[in-house]
Amino acid sequence: MSNSLPATLLKFENINKSFGGVHALKNVSLRIEQGTIHGLIGPNGAGKTTLFNVMTGMYQADSGSFEFDGAKISLKTSPQVLAKKGLARTFQNIRLFSEMTALENVMVGQHSQTKTGIFGAILRTPAAKREELMIRQEGLRLLQYVGLSDDVACRVARTLSYGDQRRLEIARALALKPRLLALDEPAAGMNPTETAQLQDLIRRLHADGMTIVLIEHDVGLMMRLCDRISVLDFGEKIADGTPEEVRKNERVIKAYLGGDATAQAGKGHQPRSATE
Repeated sequence: MSNSLPATLLKFENINKSFGGVHALKNVSLRIEQGTIHGLIGPNGAGKTTLFNVMTGMYQADSGSFEFDGAKISLKTSPQVLAKKGLARTFQNIRLFSEMTALENVMVGQHSQTKTGIFGAILRTPAAKREELMIRQEGLRLLQYVGLSDDVACRVARTLSYGDQRRLEIARALALKPRLLALDEPAAGMNPTETAQLQDLIRRLHADGMTIVLIEHDVGLMMRLCDRISVLDFGEKIADGTPEEVRKNERVIKAYLGGDATAQAGKGHQPRSATE
């Protein structure tokens, strides 16, 4: 049996990001190990979504270094280039093509993987038709994978339930064939049944080898799902470790949970203002 440690898939060193005079991230270092679920928690303004936006190219960090799969990445790299390298994300506020069907949304996500190009699509060459059929079949497979039935595939995205829209956004992200999937508060607004279904989906993704970075305000969910958790406070990382280590960390207890934090976290209670 091998005792080798998991490979580091993503590494940040001393990332800084300011907006005017506000220091959103201060010397944040982070390592995401391949095949793990890594959680980010913290109160309002902690910097979680800012870190996600830097990670996925939505924001450019002011300084620091970034590596993905062992290769150095420029802090100016665009979201499109990072997506092609294997880094996909969902958003805190759902961003779907609301007037497209569920299947069309997933198929759009796959078009960055196509080879026939725009002229093949316009001329409807045999190769383009074969590729379009493959994209359609893969889109249906991904919808089924995230728990959406075939009858949902032809429905316009805006008519779907909130939970189904969340799952659809994950399916579209998976269409990019990512090495790392970044989920920004995927359970926000879900009822308990939808949250349980989401938890099962994340566990399935993990079991199938996906590396996941997760922001979520539900600490109980994070403690159940994550292999490691990093805690941000006012743009600084104040803790990093296993769920049990984070649960017992005095700075985390004082900053977020208050009182008998260990017992509260174990019961799935949420920290004070633990959203962003």
